[in-house]
Amino acid sequence: MNWTTELAPGLVEKIDKIDQRIAERLQEVREIALSNQAKVLTAFRENHVSESHFLASTGYGNDDQGRDVLEAVYAQTFGTEAALVRPQIVSGTHAIATSLFGVLRPGENLLYITGTPYDTLLEVIGVQGNGIGSFKEYNIGYDEVGLLQDGSVDFDGIREKITEKTKVVAIQRSRGYSARPSFTIEKIKEMCEFVKTIAPDVVIFVDNCYGEFVELLEPTQVGADIMAGSLIKNPGGGIAKTGGYIVGKQALIERCAYRLTTPGVGAEGGAMLGNVFDMLQGFFLAPHVVSQAVQGAIFSAALLAEHQLDSTPKWNQSRTDLIQLIDFQDREKMIQFCQAIQKYSPIDAYVTPIPSYMAGYEDNIIMAAGTFIQGASIELSADGPLREPYSLYLQGGLTFEHVKVAVTNAVNEVYY
Repeated sequence: MNWTTELAPGLVEKIDKIDQRIAERLQEVREIALSNQAKVLTAFRENHVSESHFLASTGYGNDDQGRDVLEAVYAQTFGTEAALVRPQIVSGTHAIATSLFGVLRPGENLLYITGTPYDTLLEVIGVQGNGIGSFKEYNIGYDEVGLLQDGSVDFDGIREKITEKTKVVAIQRSRGYSARPSFTIEKIKEMCEFVKTIAPDVVIFVDNCYGEFVELLEPTQVGADIMAGSLIKNPGGGIAKTGGYIVGKQALIERCAYRLTTPGVGAEGGAMLGNVFDMLQGFFLAPHVVSQAVQGAIFSAALLAEHQLDSTPKWNQSRTDLIQLIDFQDREKMIQFCQAIQKYSPIDAYVTPIPSYMAGYEDNIIMAAGTFIQGASIELSADGPLREPYSLYLQGGLTFEHVKVAVTNAVNEVYY
């Protein structure tokens, strides 16, 4: 069966031209995946990962050798002294909150230098919600440096806002629900170096969600002290069913471990319940799977450009995460496109997503997520808040082929 038989003839012709146009760019992405795969393989080999590490621990999880080797593989791959990789970390937001609560103390300040962070963190900070359990309740100060009009970092603003109370400077690599560009490793390196010239002892934290393995280096290899992310995004490789990670300097990871469990227990406790197998296999597959998603994003960007849709990054621009922003400028088209992505998903394809309230978000959200793992952003999904300019965030894809089929059919349904 030819997958293009139900497409409009004009769309099929555009696909053929796009395939030729983006071929060189896709090869560049595959070369990055090759280097990252070699890096991960080296970490597996040098840490002597074996079948015995797949045994499940229960109860307290004392002396879990699989957990120890998993965290050693993460630490080596990301160029850090230590790591926490746990199923008890329930989301990327939880990993970030655990990191920040682990490092910050009452009376100290957190400064975000990449503008307002992702929506779900606003309740953690205490600027939204009832404030219970937030930084605000713990007397942890918060400030942020807005981005310049072109979406770049305001270095003068950073200099002005770093004070003696500033303990943590935070960087959000990915754009989140905003129109600003995601920050490349080169830009993150520049930020880290600038901050350290002003405040050498400040802790630099990076929210690395959606960014792992998209480039050759990670933020902790260019100056970040601590970094966190979700295993149902890039590093889980579509295999890990839950969990998050925190990597960084040993002293910082110890504090985060005390926050995750309890003082005195820290990283020594926490049963893995059979998750080590999925987490190790997923991490091994992650460079390839991320490459598939990035190739899908490049194809999507090129196809959307053919239909005069404002979509970023452009197909020929450098990428540092999985997210493709699409500005529809039309509420109904945004909803229709999202529903089509759901229709061409492997799971729950018969379900029609509708805008609705979601905990942690200010506006109604529409979300296409026909994924094997609930909420897994490494699998193809599309979501966004129903607010002007009606921007949809398309991300993920376990295979390039799935992204190509789904996005093409979505364009066919909305624009033909």
